[in-house]
Amino acid sequence: MISTFGKDALVLDAGAEVDRIVQILCQQVFGTLRRRGVVVGLSGGIDSSVVAALCVRAFGKDKVLGIFMPERHSSGDSLRLGRTVAAQLGIDTILEDITPALEAIGAYRRQTEAIQTVVPEYGDGWKCKLVLASVLESNGLNITRLTVQDPEGKTDTVRLPSAAYLQIVAATNYKQRLRKMTEYYHADRLNYAVAGTPNRLEYDQGFFVKQGDGIADLMPIVHLYKTQVYQLAEYLGVEEEVRRRPPTTDTFSLAQSQEEFYFALPYYLMDLCLYGLNHGIANEDVAEATGLTVVQVQKVFKDIDSKRRAARYLHARPLVSSSMGEG
Repeated sequence: MISTFGKDALVLDAGAEVDRIVQILCQQVFGTLRRRGVVVGLSGGIDSSVVAALCVRAFGKDKVLGIFMPERHSSGDSLRLGRTVAAQLGIDTILEDITPALEAIGAYRRQTEAIQTVVPEYGDGWKCKLVLASVLESNGLNITRLTVQDPEGKTDTVRLPSAAYLQIVAATNYKQRLRKMTEYYHADRLNYAVAGTPNRLEYDQGFFVKQGDGIADLMPIVHLYKTQVYQLAEYLGVEEEVRRRPPTTDTFSLAQSQEEFYFALPYYLMDLCLYGLNHGIANEDVAEATGLTVVQVQKVFKDIDSKRRAARYLHARPLVSSSMGEG
């Protein structure tokens, strides 16, 4: 049990951590995986930027390939900032617009059909996003809602029946899965490994798509809290605009923060709560460090446990019906 707890609990020696990760990356890629370099999907966000910078430190800029994979609903800032990071690192890049593939597979159509079951007029020129109320305001189940915006800019938020919600998520998940397929295409042709970009908060809480952004050959920052990723970003000299950019899903046509979509709290508060729960820190101490009430901390802990239960499926290996050693 830790007797004192505060925001400095998440402070690390960024230089020492970078050196440690770089050494491990070299062992993993050249030794264990026997690959020549790495592929990194660049989103213009803090996580992919830090992973790319770490890989350049480990392998040199000539053995790191950055891939931009925008689609119809992507923010223009994502591609612009991704290009800025790539130029800063001096790595080669490839642009793969996945919009045609998503259209061909019916991702946009299936999403629209699901939305039209609750908003019949939804169509061309409309935008949408999924939103989640703050866990601090919830008195029970925290139900995801749909926010839509018509071509004139008028917005409305409605509750979603289960079938519509599941279809919207399923259709949207095509995006992460197509991106990962694209990363592996380039990794296979170059004999490279795929570097994943989830951080600890995302991976612990299931904020990823199974067989999408949840898989990779190696995950350099999956042990780091989001707050610590920002510390590494500063040490590595990641572009300041990227470090200032609020974390976003960049998944739906309306701008959407990670907080309103999934975590229901700002990442720096979620980090402290997750750290506190992981280390058995008293609710009262977590409340004092975060500025929350004890009751609010209890709600957050309950939410973390709930998401961990849901994430077990996402982390699970395929089930088999017999022992691999049997004939």
